[in-house]
Parts: sequence; C-alpha cells; structure tokens
Amino acid sequence: MTDYAVVNPATGETVATYDTFTDAQIEDAVARAHAAAAVWGRTSVADRAAVIRRIAEGHRAHRDELAAIITREMGKPLAAAVGEVDFAADIIEFYADNAEKINADQPLDILGDGTAVIRKAPLGVLFGIMPWNFPAYQVARFAGPNLAVGNTIVLKHSEQCPESSALLEKIYEEAGLPDGGYVNVYASIEQAATIVADPRVQGVSVTGSERAGAAVAENAGRNLKKVALELGGSDPFILLSTDDLDATVQAAVDARLDNNGQACNGAKRFIVVDGLYDAFVEKAVAALSAVTPGDPMQEDTVLGPLVSEAAAVNLQNQVDTAVAQGATLLTGGTRDGAFYTPTLLADVTPEMDVYRQELFGPAAVVYRVADEDAAVALANDTSFGLGSYVFTTDDAQAARVANGIEAGMVYVNVVLADSPELPFGGVKRSGTSRELGLLAADEFVNKKLIRVA
Repeated sequence: MTDYAVVNPATGETVATYDTFTDAQIEDAVARAHAAAAVWGRTSVADRAAVIRRIAEGHRAHRDELAAIITREMGKPLAAAVGEVDFAADIIEFYADNAEKINADQPLDILGDGTAVIRKAPLGVLFGIMPWNFPAYQVARFAGPNLAVGNTIVLKHSEQCPESSALLEKIYEEAGLPDGGYVNVYASIEQAATIVADPRVQGVSVTGSERAGAAVAENAGRNLKKVALELGGSDPFILLSTDDLDATVQAAVDARLDNNGQACNGAKRFIVVDGLYDAFVEKAVAALSAVTPGDPMQEDTVLGPLVSEAAAVNLQNQVDTAVAQGATLLTGGTRDGAFYTPTLLADVTPEMDVYRQELFGPAAVVYRVADEDAAVALANDTSFGLGSYVFTTDDAQAARVANGIEAGMVYVNVVLADSPELPFGGVKRSGTSRELGLLAADEFVNKKLIRVA
C-alpha cells in the first residue's frame, strides 16, 4: 500500500511513493521509543543538550537538501523553504541553550518548616501528528522542547511529506539519540489511533485541522492521555492608524501570502477603520495584483502553488460561493492547477459562508469598521483565536486592543515576527496548548512536588 507520496504540486508529478507501515512495524516503533525513554530520561541534562545541539547542526548540514525536498512536497518557494530549515535549526538550538533552565528545580515558598521544590521529570513516549505546511518547523517546535525534558518521540508526518520526514529521522538519529529516541512512522489513520491508545504512549500533540484535532482528542480522552492541539485560525489584521500606509499594506500582504497563504496564523481578515479603508483597499489590490504565482524552485518566486490541486479547487469553491452570495471580488479569484492568484474579497456579511471559514491559501477578506470598538468586536466574531495583528500609532490604543482581542497571540505593528523564545498557540477552536518558548517544555512533563520536612 502506498498512501504516502511526494506529489509535486507545481507539476502534478508523483516523485516518489512510500509504503504505509505494517502493524508489526508500528509495534516495533513504539517499543523502541518506550525502551529509549528509560535511557534518555536518565541521561544528564548537559548530555541531552549536547545531542539536541547536534540535531540543530544536522539541520544546517542538510539545509539545501531538506529545503529542496520541502519545495517538492508542498510547493513552498525555495527561498522560504531554506528559511524554514534555518528557523527549525534555531528553534532546536534554543532548547539546547536553555535545557538547564528548563529542567532546573523551582523552589517554592512554604508556610511550614523545611523546603519544597517542583522538579520536572519526563513522561516517556510522546506521539506527534504533524501537518504538511511547515514540514521541518512543525517537527522542531514539538520535538525540541520534549527531547530537552527527556521524552522520546514517535512521529507521524503528513502523507504528503514522506521524504522530508525520512530525512528528519536521519538527522535526529545521526545526532546521537538512543535508538528509538526519535522514530518516524508511515502510519494510517487507524494505526495512528492505535498508537494514541497504546498505554506506553503518554501524550499526543496534533497540529492540523479542527476535524483531525477533535478526533485525536476524543481518542486521547478515552485513554486518559494529555493532548496538545494547534489547529486552524482566521487571524485579524486590524488597521486603526498609521504613519506609513504603504509599509502597512505591504505588511498585510506579506502576512497573507506567507507560505503561499497556507499558514495557520496568516492574516486572513483585514479590518480597516473607515478613514483609511478606501486608500488601504486601493493599495492592497495593487500589491496583491502585482504578485504572480510561479515556479517554487526559482529563488525569486514569492508565491508558489497550493499544496495540491484539490486544495486550490477547495479555495476556488469558497471564493466562488462568497461571490455568489453577494461578496465583491476585488482582485484574483482564478486558478491554474494548484496555482491560485492572490485574491481579495469585500462586502462580506455574517450571513455568508466565508464569514465563518478559514481561507487556507492566498485569499483574504477586507472589512470596513467605524472605530476601535467595532474592530475588536469584528475580530472576536469568530470561532478561532490563534493570532492577531494590530497596527496603530497610539500606544494606549494598542494596549486596549491587545487586551480586548480573544487570541493566543497579538502582534502590534509587526508581522512575521515568530521567534524560538516566543510561545505560539491559541484559544477557542484554534487549540489548547503552547509551543515554542519556555512554555512549550511544560506541556508534557511531570511537575513533581518534593517536600522535605
């Protein structure tokens, strides 16, 4: 059976296929990870950090090879794929640098005599279910902190990313993890459910769709497993004032087209105050129209194809439905195979399907609002709550809006500013956990109280 395949979305060519694992191979993977947990969890923090640092170095050593694979697998422009590999290396190195801090005892002030500390201990085997849109980055932000605290990893990547997942396993193995410390599995949905239920697996992390997250969380709940979810988003880009409209519009466009528009925390709803709306729309249409989808293997390409033709067809259907329901198509809205032109919709109302949907591709909706309060109300009128962007020249207003937005992240006057030390995650239907930063190391760890009289 060959459910895992590299299908180049730019050409439609099937480059390579990989057999789904047998049940015996799945059992072997979990058994190896379980055996490795007993070794890795007792390895000193300094020695774990040294191995993790070599994992970061391995990413850099395989940088060009891994970036080219990512571009073939999901269409990310090559320059962006190189940047993703570099970022993954930086993330992993962050956890090597901070391993001692992450694992340090946390003394408590107590009411009685004696001492008390919180001491972190690994849980054991963790199962990660990763998406296709950031093949290296997503793995790094899951594996990095959890290896640092002494857990071991069984990882199921997307069916579209078998080649990058194989290379990543090689990178982790070459760094010196014990056998089974990081294991890649080509698992079916049914086999993944079995792994979640396995009593040797202590926790599950899912990055993906709401449907996938809900299904895995239900299974994990039945088996009393901790689950971390990072799901979809429909992030608002709120413009209330600016002293450089051209730069602000470019920031909005960059935040929408990043990763070919296929980022959970991409800016998908432009919410613009009335006094700036017309000028913003004019400049945004011009900027979006100037971007032409192209061959992702060319280093100067800004916008490549969506991950598959099916994904582009789905986006086309969303846009067509919005127009049929009364939305105005300001630019774009055309498809060529898996390529989709940058698209902007206006005059969207709550009665339209697209008002509640996530547009996963280079398409956005622009809204006109009267003032700050209306902007915040519209930003929060969604089932999602991942990230958000606020542009204003008023510091007090920025603080008010940041406090009022129902999201896990608020970026003020900046986009594309993710960094290893900054936690990433959302609320509402966007997820239940935090990755990156020091908070990521608290998701799957036993915070053990040790009280000494």
